[in-house]
Amino acid sequence: MTAVLPERSTAPAAPVPSSPGACACGTCAAAGTGAADLLARLATAPGGRTAVVAGDDRLTFDELRAEAAVIAARLAALGIGPESVVALCLPRGAALVTAIIGTLTAGAAYLPVDPALPADRRRYLVEDSGADLVVVDGGDVSPAPGARAVTVAELTATPSGGPAPYAPVPVTADTLAYVIYTSGSTGRPKGVEIGRGAASLLLGELEAAGAATGEGGRVGWNASPSFDASVQQWTRLCRGDTLVMIDEETRRDPSLLAAFVDEQALTDLDITPSHADPLLDLLTEDGGPRPLTLLVGGEAISPALWDRFVAAHRSGLLRALNVYGPTECTVDSTAGWIDGPGEPHIGAVLPGLRMRLLDEKLVPVGPGESGELYLAGPRVGRGYRRRPGLTAERFVADVSEDASGGRMYRTGDRCRLLPDGRLVYLGRADGQVKLRGHRIELPEIEAALTRVDGVAEAAVILGEDAGGTACLIAYHRGGDAAVLRAALADGLPAYMVPSAFVAVDRFATTPSGKLDRSVLPARLEAPAETEPEAAGADGLDGRAEELIARVWTQVLGAASIGPDDNFFKLGGHSLLAIKLVSRVRAELSVALPVKAVYAHPRLRDLAAHIEELLAAQDA
Repeated sequence: MTAVLPERSTAPAAPVPSSPGACACGTCAAAGTGAADLLARLATAPGGRTAVVAGDDRLTFDELRAEAAVIAARLAALGIGPESVVALCLPRGAALVTAIIGTLTAGAAYLPVDPALPADRRRYLVEDSGADLVVVDGGDVSPAPGARAVTVAELTATPSGGPAPYAPVPVTADTLAYVIYTSGSTGRPKGVEIGRGAASLLLGELEAAGAATGEGGRVGWNASPSFDASVQQWTRLCRGDTLVMIDEETRRDPSLLAAFVDEQALTDLDITPSHADPLLDLLTEDGGPRPLTLLVGGEAISPALWDRFVAAHRSGLLRALNVYGPTECTVDSTAGWIDGPGEPHIGAVLPGLRMRLLDEKLVPVGPGESGELYLAGPRVGRGYRRRPGLTAERFVADVSEDASGGRMYRTGDRCRLLPDGRLVYLGRADGQVKLRGHRIELPEIEAALTRVDGVAEAAVILGEDAGGTACLIAYHRGGDAAVLRAALADGLPAYMVPSAFVAVDRFATTPSGKLDRSVLPARLEAPAETEPEAAGADGLDGRAEELIARVWTQVLGAASIGPDDNFFKLGGHSLLAIKLVSRVRAELSVALPVKAVYAHPRLRDLAAHIEELLAAQDA
């Protein structure tokens, strides 16, 4: 299968050097930052140092390079090389890391396909990308029937002639490094193409910003492989840092994550504000300093959380760096330390990019005025895979005097420039939102809703639940809420399934005849105050069931809760599960782990589990 690339207007790139040192690539020189190719830097990492920690698995840098060489040789034998795309349908673990490095060593690009995604989503990513090969775990099958697939075991089997030397295939700065899909405004996700030079520059610029310091750091891999923050994490291997994989149970439970940070002596952790908030108290409650840097990104930081980060920074407990950037500009575009009070900001633009704040006519805005953020420079991606029209729409000609015929990416984000050069994020200029670190195009969810039989119209907004937590709310004309939730769960990632489905008889329209979103309630109404016995349906038995019913009505905004109700089918999600656990701990003094909510989503089952924990405490 031949990869089809989007049309783009870029000058041919010079080769990236295959040995350490300053990069010969013209784009790197234009950025004013020397940057060796990532794999050239990886070649110099001390061989005996631990490269990857994944549960009980350990890989040294010598072992990592040896496995990468074997994988690269096997891929080459399968016809995989520069501009080929290898879909990695692998869970977070050591095998995923070696597969990424091995794919890059072969000169090819990787496409992360998180096995946790719904089957329809995984199939779409493989088919839409035109992936040349799919790599799956042991017993798994290819997510796309007909696509050529191999297992990790087949890729890592030592050849009969012995292991091949670690010798990365020569590439250019524009050679494709990876494809990561983002939510699509047209109703389908779109793949962003990023080149090797841009990925190399990212690491160098984070080092220059002080986000990666010293030698032998221990970096937690916290992000989903399909989320671009994961790129920021695995690139740290290439400077000789140890990559520590965080399993799903640990990453979604703040108490487990806090303990993991200390047990593994992590020096760096990438995290969203939503998950940093409950974690912060647990990290700092013992009053002891940690050599920990939090890279906080994915969504806006509230003023209250900003002040908490400042206090932690000033007391020496940890450092926090606010990072911002669209996938199309190689993960992080700006960075700013959260070390002083005042208005939350996203920092200054990193050296590999140039900023433009423009109005609707592409004219620069005045000092202190709001404008849409455009980004230019060598870290701007190649475009959307096999989407030349969409690429031309978002990657536009740079209108500034120093552009030299380059392109700039239209972010859709509104910002304001502070006198000291830092940017304040003001929100979106279109229908895109960010929720718990994920970029979501609301039209994609609406399109999925209207594909369900019986739904005449649908609108999705970012609002708040009864407890004030940000959530997606779906308004629909026609269709049953339970059916809609199930249909969306089958085709969309969990973070894109609305927390609430509200049926309406008709939608209001603007004078031009378009749906008027401004009149849709942005906050779910809290149920009326009632006694615990009356808050749920008949049949609640015991204080645990009554407590859970009361808490569910508060965090989910549900008017009636019964013993057979399911937390997630009522709109619960990871952040609400954390809130639920905190309330149970506060009211019953029981250490309920977040995983218990996932293991026992039905009210009656969760209550029984809590009663068992209470009995064990009293014994």
